[in-house]
This record gives sequence, structure tokens and C-alpha cells, in this order.
Amino acid sequence: MVLETERLYLRELNENDFDALCEILTDEKTMYAYEGAFDRHEVREWLDRQLDRYKKWGFGLWAVVLKETGEVIGQCGLTMQPWNETELLEIGYLFLRRYWHMGYATEAAAACKNYAFEVLNADEVCSIIRDTNIASRRVAERIGMVPAETRVKRYKNVDMPHIRYFAARGKS
Repeated sequence: MVLETERLYLRELNENDFDALCEILTDEKTMYAYEGAFDRHEVREWLDRQLDRYKKWGFGLWAVVLKETGEVIGQCGLTMQPWNETELLEIGYLFLRRYWHMGYATEAAAACKNYAFEVLNADEVCSIIRDTNIASRRVAERIGMVPAETRVKRYKNVDMPHIRYFAARGKS
């Protein structure tokens, strides 16, 4: 286990989480900000990318486990993401739709923000969110992030405006 909150455990993803990741990442509605669901091959690449991140940085997206049931209900964690020719420490989160609007994303993201400042000693952390993803923007705002700038990212041949939300150490 990497982190614990009131209702959740966050731990490294592993090979046994492939089916849980498929349930999240192959859902069209969950993946609307990515212009559609992943196929199983893309889910495999996603999982492998997290495992590589753990080796490279010691962090990545983690499995979010509901304490009450032991079910993997999403993923949330820290990654290094490109932005304007640099890499930024980002909090990312994706949850099963049936667990949306219950505060789990906010709870997990807040724990990741604290981890970034307290464990990784980061000066700043951000979330890079597609402008149409209102729910994710609200999560960022609830954990004390503010919008800083917008830039267009191209993904799956679609130009997508993204907003970089951020929080600085001691300012949030």
C-alpha cells in the first residue's frame, strides 16, 4: 500500500489488475475525454506504462481500492507529463462510472497531492485536464488547484484544449 485515506487504499497496480483496468479504460463514457474507449491492447500498454513508471520514478498511477469491499474502483496517482517542452508532476485520476459523484476521486487526488508535497518534496503539482471534462476540473478545484494556462493537445487526430491546474507548496 502506498497511501490510505478514510475510505480508500492506493497501491501499485499489478498484473492482477488488468481486468479491473479493462473495465475502466474500455468504457466509452468513462473515456470520453480521450476520444473513446481503449481496446485490450491499449489497456495492456497503459498497465505496462504504469509498471515502468514505478521502476523509473517510484510512482505512477495507483490502483484505488475501496476499503469496504476490496474492489479496485479506479486509479489515481502521480505521473510526469509533458507540457510546453518540459515535464510536470501531475495528479491523474480515472474511476469506474458507478463510483462517480461519491467523492472518491477528490479523496484520492487530495491524498496524492499531499504525497507529492510531503513525500516527493515537490514545489508544485498539477492536473492537465481537457476543457470539456467538467467533473475532473471540479476535482482539481476541490483539492485547491487553480487554472494556470490552456494549450491544445492533439490526440487521436483531434485538437483538444487542455487546462493546466496547479497547486504550489504552502499555497493551497
